[in-house]
Amino acid sequence: RDNVEWTGEQEAAAKKKVLENSLPLPPEKQEEYDSRANEYWNGFYTIHENRFFKDRHWLFTEFPELAPQCSLNHESHPGASGAVESQQNSQDREQSGEHAALSHTDGDFPGSSATYRILEVGCGVGNTVFPILKTNNDPGLFVYCCDFSSTAVELVKSNPEYDPGRCYAFVHDLSDVEANYPIPDGTLDVIVLIFVLSALHPKKMQASISRLARLLKPGGVMLLRDYGRYDMAQLRFKKGRCLSENFYVRGDGTQVYFFTQDELHELFTQAKLEKVQNLVDRRLQVNRGKQLTMYRVWIQCKYPTGKK
Repeated sequence: RDNVEWTGEQEAAAKKKVLENSLPLPPEKQEEYDSRANEYWNGFYTIHENRFFKDRHWLFTEFPELAPQCSLNHESHPGASGAVESQQNSQDREQSGEHAALSHTDGDFPGSSATYRILEVGCGVGNTVFPILKTNNDPGLFVYCCDFSSTAVELVKSNPEYDPGRCYAFVHDLSDVEANYPIPDGTLDVIVLIFVLSALHPKKMQASISRLARLLKPGGVMLLRDYGRYDMAQLRFKKGRCLSENFYVRGDGTQVYFFTQDELHELFTQAKLEKVQNLVDRRLQVNRGKQLTMYRVWIQCKYPTGKK
């Protein structure tokens, strides 16, 4: 990782830039963006569909938990190609797929026969889900994915790589803590949150994380990657886009928050999760044409429940 340290001077300049645009919009305007969030995200996915998104090549390097079978295979067969493994597993996978599909009809929950369950919250058009399904050849794997936007979920389901035997996509509002998940509490191995918590109103974050944590098995883990304070995107906001401290509205009406490590640590520990990783990943981006240097600032966290 090309993680870059900041000087005090750079941080002071970033703080100054944020302060220039910290006057919040009037409460009624804030309320409007919050109440129409669903509409704005549906609009976003209608416009961009699959074009906006890039492959997340860093996914398995940063989060090996998403491909446990693969990492085991590579350790036990160094140099072996994954193709042999996937051939050996394809039969098992077909059988496990049949079981999973059956569970839809026998009154059980989708993926009830799986031995390893991953949920991605805020799945968008499937940029994390499809690489997981492609890379993780564990026959016992089942992936759940949900999004606030029904347009995004429809795009996932219409993707030729969507396999109902191994995956279940559904519409869900993370901030509605009264809404049921199609999965019982205490059944998930991994929950993935990639650039999604930041789209919630800061006041709704704690309850949402605490509700999600209940879905994890003992020893299950929550993985997060999201926007850090003073990321280039935060410094680029113009006046009139600030909703509240470090919380903004984009031109298309979608909202975004920029976190500190401490804020995320507080959210996870309040949900009775334990810290394994909480790091800032700062990347330098140079625009030679404009002679600008800007920083991407992301925070990455791994917080499991208590040990099994």
